[in-house]
Amino acid sequence: SPNEGETIVRDHVMGEVRFPNEQLDDLIILRSDGTPTYNLSVVVDDHDMGITHIVRGDDHLTNAGRQSQIYAALGWNIPEFAHVPLIHGPDGAKLSKRHGALGAEAYRDMGYLPEAMRNYLVRLGWSHGDDEIFSTDQAIEWFNLESIGRSPARFDFAKLESLNGHYIREANDERLADETIALMTRLDGWQADDVFRSKLIALMPGLKARAKTLVELGRGATFLLARRPLACDEKASQLLNEESRALLSRLVLRLEARNDWEIAEIEATIRAFAEEENLKLGKVAQPLRAAVTGSTVSPPIFDVLATLGRDEAIGRIKDQAA
Repeated sequence: SPNEGETIVRDHVMGEVRFPNEQLDDLIILRSDGTPTYNLSVVVDDHDMGITHIVRGDDHLTNAGRQSQIYAALGWNIPEFAHVPLIHGPDGAKLSKRHGALGAEAYRDMGYLPEAMRNYLVRLGWSHGDDEIFSTDQAIEWFNLESIGRSPARFDFAKLESLNGHYIREANDERLADETIALMTRLDGWQADDVFRSKLIALMPGLKARAKTLVELGRGATFLLARRPLACDEKASQLLNEESRALLSRLVLRLEARNDWEIAEIEATIRAFAEEENLKLGKVAQPLRAAVTGSTVSPPIFDVLATLGRDEAIGRIKDQAA
């Protein structure tokens, strides 16, 4: 390394970076056994591979100065450099395993859609005006190195979940059903057949309206696979008190009297029952939801009853009725 002057790296992200040569030590390029060290190896390899642009983390910025000197000493053209700031965790520290998942497979198993991950990652530290949501094709068209910020970006799981929820709501119901079944089979051992898939697709509009990940979506649909009698969660159990069970026992008589089992007829029957009981619809729907799903959260209750089918729905209500 020269003892005087400067080595200048013209970086697409960091701008013009000047290294005083006196601060760049004479690095070792060959070990005692004759094998080359990193900085020599990467220069020779990139040159032989015809590499024109080097895009990497800014923790390698100092190496760019050393490698530029090696390129110059060998008489080779220096590639274009772009040193990208590292991603930090929510606490401002360099992203690491202690912040959670790092590999693509881990985010897949957390229920994030590929297009949501691509959108979020390309937006992390890069911008295109005020655009937050854009397709992969748009990202390819718009992306440039010069719009990458110089400051480290923070990985925000809340923003990722919000963005993923958007893509879930926009996704095709059949595709969501297939991806959810594949994921939940892997995570929870689901045993889903074509009948279950059809039911899942039927309820998908209601399920995906509130889900932020495929895991949430799958857990919200687990009641479809549940065997009678259902095990209710804590909140659902609290709803199913003596008064609610007596109410369900009267309601189930009305539902049993119906031979047709379409959403409109189910809704009309339950609304009429609520009026006769001088109750708001929610006072009937809440214990009814708890009885047929084991939870206080589900897709619209009339959709749930229709999808479960007459016999299964009535059977679940009777299990919880007084």
